[in-house]
Amino acid sequence: MMSWFGKVFRGDGSAKLIHRLLAEHGRSNWKRYAAAFVFMGIAAGCTAMSAFLIGKVVNEAYVARSFSGVVSVSVLVIVIFTLKGLSNYGQAVILARIGNRIVALNQRRMFDKLLQQGLAYFADRHSSEFMARLGYAANAASQVLNLMITAIGRDVLTLIGLIGVMVYQDPVLSLIGLVVMPPAVLVLRKMIKRVRNIVLTQYGGNARVLETMQETIRGFRVVKAFNLEEEMRKRIDRDVDTIEQAANKLARVSNRSSPMMESLGGIAIALVLLYGGYRVLVMNATPGEFVSFITAFLLAYEPAKRLARLNIDLHNGLVGVQMLFELLDSPPTERDDAGSPELRISGGRIEFSDVTFSYRATEDVLCGLSFVAEPGQVTALVGPSGGGKTTVLNLLLRFYDVGGGRILIDGQDIAQVRRRSLRERLAYVGQDVFLFRGTVRDNIAWGRPGAGENEIVAAAQAAFAHDFIMEFPAGYDTPVGEHGAQLSGGQRQRIAIARALIKDAPIVLLDEPTASLDSESEKRVQDAIARLCEGRTTLVIAHRLHTIAHADRIHVIEKGRVVESGRHEPLLRAGGRYADFFRLQFRDMSAQDRVVAIGARSSA
Repeated sequence: MMSWFGKVFRGDGSAKLIHRLLAEHGRSNWKRYAAAFVFMGIAAGCTAMSAFLIGKVVNEAYVARSFSGVVSVSVLVIVIFTLKGLSNYGQAVILARIGNRIVALNQRRMFDKLLQQGLAYFADRHSSEFMARLGYAANAASQVLNLMITAIGRDVLTLIGLIGVMVYQDPVLSLIGLVVMPPAVLVLRKMIKRVRNIVLTQYGGNARVLETMQETIRGFRVVKAFNLEEEMRKRIDRDVDTIEQAANKLARVSNRSSPMMESLGGIAIALVLLYGGYRVLVMNATPGEFVSFITAFLLAYEPAKRLARLNIDLHNGLVGVQMLFELLDSPPTERDDAGSPELRISGGRIEFSDVTFSYRATEDVLCGLSFVAEPGQVTALVGPSGGGKTTVLNLLLRFYDVGGGRILIDGQDIAQVRRRSLRERLAYVGQDVFLFRGTVRDNIAWGRPGAGENEIVAAAQAAFAHDFIMEFPAGYDTPVGEHGAQLSGGQRQRIAIARALIKDAPIVLLDEPTASLDSESEKRVQDAIARLCEGRTTLVIAHRLHTIAHADRIHVIEKGRVVESGRHEPLLRAGGRYADFFRLQFRDMSAQDRVVAIGARSSA
């Protein structure tokens, strides 16, 4: 059978895809497929037997004129059709279970492959692409396999049985019936390439619709605020039109064989009727054989038509299979470091030693960056946007690896230790807090899966989140909504801090955690951050300079280098870049923020 598929798909890589599908999924499910195949064989035999028995009924009724013979055949027909129904049920359930298992397995494999990638892998891709692949490509594998199994087990076996009846009843008539096949095969072979291109266009349109839908929902405030409804409607209309046109073209191309098949079928039936009628009326042949042959011929028409379309349907599904394997075969961008040593924390001293890094080959972000964050102290990074501050945290978390130099924690090069052990010892709170689908309790517990209720509540209390949580009617069981949409910015930040607190990591990374908050929310979040940083090595990126006035060490980063270091007050007296940034911010501050800044300066 594989050699037949190889001939059908020679030259376009489809035979390799099918061979791999059979190797990865057919082999592991062969017992179930064999059971389904047996049921299909029984159903095919019942179909052929029913065509044969029609001739017996006709002869018993009109030639032998035996009522008892008619009754016997009728009872046998009931048994055959009942057996056929049970067999169809059995094979359908088995194939559905195999298909569901394959879909689930492929979805797990695709998701696991995504988790093996680094941030760079997703930088130039839209998330909707992966969502589309997860649904479309994972289903394509089971659809192609089920299509092949049903083609072999249902259609081929049914055709063999019915052709056997036809040949048994009249070999000459059987030859006449075969006039349909050669023209049909020639026409269908020409449609395959067009079908593949149309399906790819259709998939691309679906992915863009999903992308627009996702961006509209996630950016709904921006869409409304900027009156972008019409623009988003134009985008979705354009992509939907593309899908509609591709679907219409696919319908035209894939069904183009129907008129030809129907016409050829009509010619074949007409020839069979002429010759069969001649034999019965002129040559005095019994009518039962003729009726049996016609019944078998008509029953064979649908499976023959499905087999003729098999090429097109398989290529349609193989587009998704190719997408599946493209993702599964993509090399992991985070290499397997299971054999690397664990990171061991003694104090939590962080050292950047002559670190260089670039996201693009022509644009250096860090240019020999060197600084130290001492154990148990708060070290702040400040400077203009694009200077490399956030990149420092990305490299510490090993979202990316350094281009040159080293990053050391307690003297250990983080490039040489297991990523998992590194990240277990880092607690991260960013400016844009991401909350997962679920409840407040769930999102705090993500910091340490398996944490008990008392630990969750204690973390929330330390983050000054417990009081507002208990004001919700459902308390800790309150759903946070998509990305935390049910909570305010300050509430989301405190949930994130509680998540970091329950992790109890010795090193804390903060990326402008109060930049987007109002003064009141900022004060509450700052109190929570103070709790989080107690006794821990803390590296904080600050936009509002008054929030880091109490930092033990401040590094000013510009163009990928440290240009100034010190504490808040000495840096102000030095009149350098830090003083320039502070004066510029002080001029633009609200009256309330100025009071806070002056208080921080006087107590520094």
